[in-house]
Amino acid sequence: MRFREKVYVFFTALAVLIIVGLLFYIIFDIVKNGIRVISWEFISQPPREGMTKGGIFPALYGTLLRTLLMLIFVVPVGVFTAVYLNEYGSGKNFSKWIRLAINNLASIPSIVFGLFGLGFFVLFLRLGAGLLSSALTVGLLTLPLVVVSTEEALKAVPNSYREAGFALGATKWQVIRMIVLPQALPGILTGAILSVGRGMGEVAPILFTGVAYYLPYLPSSVFDQFMDLGYHIYIMTTQSFNVELTKPIQYGSTLVLLILTFSLNIIAILIRSKMRRGRLG
Repeated sequence: MRFREKVYVFFTALAVLIIVGLLFYIIFDIVKNGIRVISWEFISQPPREGMTKGGIFPALYGTLLRTLLMLIFVVPVGVFTAVYLNEYGSGKNFSKWIRLAINNLASIPSIVFGLFGLGFFVLFLRLGAGLLSSALTVGLLTLPLVVVSTEEALKAVPNSYREAGFALGATKWQVIRMIVLPQALPGILTGAILSVGRGMGEVAPILFTGVAYYLPYLPSSVFDQFMDLGYHIYIMTTQSFNVELTKPIQYGSTLVLLILTFSLNIIAILIRSKMRRGRLG
């Protein structure tokens, strides 16, 4: 190996080590300080005494409910958009404009989605500041991920499967529904779960659309305000009357949010590998 190539390899390996090292240091610091706080009381009880004691249950409940509503919105819209782009609109100018819009949507800062959600969902559609407006706003943020992952999964289905369906007299929609979509299901599920993992930790899009720092009750309607883990952590680290006093809860809340996000990513990997093995078997 020549000297120049050795230099390239060295700096490439150094960059990888720096990134991995920073990741493990951050995770180690959060786990070390957060594991001492986590208990059943911490998970199941509401905060008390000015957020310095108690638990995070309302924030955890609000985060999961918001994410579920987001999933209900983003998966059907994302999947049907990808089906149109790959199966019906291939080569059409209209599809090119849709892809351009999706790419631009993916590059918009998340705070802009929050302002859009305030103007469109909260004020224009009069949905109010609550769970539904927040879920729809975050759904728009994660929509490109679902569309792109679903379209890639559809492209991976061999054309011979479609041709075999047409040869048997099936219509195009029957081929898509009964042959293409089942074959692409692992990729679709992976994209959906990854979008949930990303949307769960987003704070900027929900700042103006319904999140609250503290509520003495759990939301009973999709139009109610809610507490959220990400926003809970943000407020405690920036606007708490005593940041040092609330630091244990900050670490504990961050660890719970990381566990939820990592668990979803692991579930996506397991589902994809299991379905692929099942198809190969």
